[in-house]
Amino acid sequence: MHAIGIDIGGTKIAGGVVDDEGRILAEDRVATEASDARAIVEAVASMIERLRARHPTDVAGVAAPGFIDATQSTVYYTPNISWRNEPLRRHLRDRLGFDVTIDNDANAAGWAEFRFGAGRDVDDMTVLTIGTGVGGAIVARGELVRGGFGTGAELGHLRVVPDGLPCGCGARGCIEQYGSGRALLRLANEIADVGGIGLRLDEERLRAGQLDGTILARLIAERDPGALHALRGIGAWLGQACASLAVVVDPELFVFGGGVAEAGELLLEPVREAFLRHLPARGYHPEPRFVVAQFGNEAGVIGAADLARSRGSRS
Repeated sequence: MHAIGIDIGGTKIAGGVVDDEGRILAEDRVATEASDARAIVEAVASMIERLRARHPTDVAGVAAPGFIDATQSTVYYTPNISWRNEPLRRHLRDRLGFDVTIDNDANAAGWAEFRFGAGRDVDDMTVLTIGTGVGGAIVARGELVRGGFGTGAELGHLRVVPDGLPCGCGARGCIEQYGSGRALLRLANEIADVGGIGLRLDEERLRAGQLDGTILARLIAERDPGALHALRGIGAWLGQACASLAVVVDPELFVFGGGVAEAGELLLEPVREAFLRHLPARGYHPEPRFVVAQFGNEAGVIGAADLARSRGSRS
C-alpha cells in the first residue's frame, strides 16, 4: 500500500509517495515559511494533494520538528518554526478531509532505519542524528519510545557536562553542545586559533572568510589533521553519551545519521573508543554495534509514510 510522507524542516518541506518496501516513487519539495504557521499547514496540505493526484491514497504521515504530544496531534513547541501548542493534526484533517499521522522528525527518521535501513535486523536500536544539532530516536522491542507525554527520546538534550555550555533548550551541558555539527565547527575554529595542527584550518578560514560545514567535510575527507582532531573531539563526547544511554535502554545497535555521520568510520572509531572507556561493567555483557545510517535526507519522508501506514493497519 502506498503512503505519503512529509518531512518539515526549518528551511524546506520535503514529501514523497513511498511503497511498502520503503522506496520513494514520487517526490515534491518547497521552501518553509518558518515565521507563518498557517502557511506551513497550507504548504503541507497542498503537497499532500499534489502527491495524491499522482498516486491516489488517503494514508499520509507528517514528520514535524519539536515536541509532539502523546496523542500525536499537537506540536507543543518548535524552536525554528512559529509553533506553540499547534493543533497540527486537526488543522490538516480540516483542510484535507481525512486524518493524517503526526510524529517527531527524528522518530520518523529512526523508524525508516529500523524498518528498511541499518536497523532492519534488530528489535532494539538507538539512533543519533548529528547535524547542526543532535536528534535521536529509540526503538525498544520493535516500538518507538515516546514516553508518557510524547516527548521522550530527545537525546540531544542528554546532559553530559554539569553547568556546561548553554543550550538552546534552556539547560546547560547538553550533548548537542558537544557532539553536533555546531560543536565540530566550534572546535575547528579553536584549533585554527592556536595554529599547530590547525594551520590548514586557519588558511581555509582566511581564504573563505569563515569555516563552514562544507569546508570541514572536505578537509575531513582529505584527512587534514586539524579537522580530524575536531571530529575525534565530538566523537569522544558522543561515545560518552552512548555509554550513558546503553545502561538505560541497552540497544543492540547505535545508528548515526545526519551530515556529520557522512564521515563514516572516521567518526565511529572515536565514538566506539569513548563508549568502551565509559561503559560500566565492560566485558560482562554483549556490546552494541555502531553503524552509519543508510538513508540520508530521505529518512524523514520514508519514516513518516511508514508510520502512517502502520497506524492505519492497527486501527
